[in-house]
Amino acid sequence: MTDSKLDIRTGQYSGVLARDTFRLRFMRRFYDPAFQAEKDALERLEAIAWDAYEGGRKAPLTVKAGPGYADPDYDLSVEWKETRDRLARAAQIQRDPHTRSRVLVVIGASRNDGTCPGEVSKTWRLAQIVRQEVEAGGMQADMLDLSLLVSEYQYLIHPCKGCVSTAMPLCHWPCSCYPNHSLGQDNDAMNDIYEQWVAAHGVILVAPTYWYQSPSPMKLMIDRLVCADGGNPDPTSTGGKDVMKAKKIEMDGWPYPKHLSGRAYGLVVHGDVAGIEEQRRALSDWLDWMGLIDAGASSRLDRYIGYYKPYATSHAELDEDKAVQEEVRNVARAVVNCVPRLRAADWTPPDAGLRNPRPK
Repeated sequence: MTDSKLDIRTGQYSGVLARDTFRLRFMRRFYDPAFQAEKDALERLEAIAWDAYEGGRKAPLTVKAGPGYADPDYDLSVEWKETRDRLARAAQIQRDPHTRSRVLVVIGASRNDGTCPGEVSKTWRLAQIVRQEVEAGGMQADMLDLSLLVSEYQYLIHPCKGCVSTAMPLCHWPCSCYPNHSLGQDNDAMNDIYEQWVAAHGVILVAPTYWYQSPSPMKLMIDRLVCADGGNPDPTSTGGKDVMKAKKIEMDGWPYPKHLSGRAYGLVVHGDVAGIEEQRRALSDWLDWMGLIDAGASSRLDRYIGYYKPYATSHAELDEDKAVQEEVRNVARAVVNCVPRLRAADWTPPDAGLRNPRPK
């Protein structure tokens, strides 16, 4: 491999914002006239924010990495290191055979009754059926409601920046792209979400179909989980975000560690007109790729609820569809049956132990 093939291609970024543009965007956060009583304070805060932006202070609080890292003297983000330590503790508990089994139930719809839609989603209702079955099986159901992204103050999942496509070792596990305080990219929910995935022995995704695809909150989470599939647990090895270091590490041979592999999964995908099979297949393929294990044919469900019926009566259609409710219960039951067998190593996938000739 010649160094010319590792050339770093640049030229897309247009540079820092003009001062007046930055000020305009900062002040839009305080559009409510009630803030004008603190106009002088806002002026001072805007000046501090500009200084942080201009200086690129992504992680204003750091700590030495310490033992166990490639570069113990590297200044790691305090927030990143705290998250990494939390994930390590969660993984240790998850692997302990004496701990109670946990199933993460992901509610993938954008809709809830706390904001514009004014009504709960069918996805949320189906997730309650899943929760009941998981708990009836003696397991802990951890609920992750992604609709809170649209109804809670400053509860965000920032988009993936695509570091993995520059070089896999540049994509850190957990993600080190956020928070970026110099860009105002904070309040990111993914650190807590990573912990929920790590703690789980099984995962069940429940999602409606929006325009043939997963809803945007679900897709944001999926993209940000790329670091769980091959991500680098040691940012000091790449000097933070040193592109050339990351490229050379990958070319020297990268193992692409699958940090969430071995967990059971189930899927409930629903819709009203079209696209449910495509979304279910996409989600199955994604989870398979990450090394999760489906809990059997009954654990992967796609169904129409109120097919070509009015949206206004969709909850009534769900009330009447007892069969789909029972199928959703079966998804949960399949995962509940699978988890203890995986934990006890009583069931091994047929392809276990096969070497992937081209990992990525």
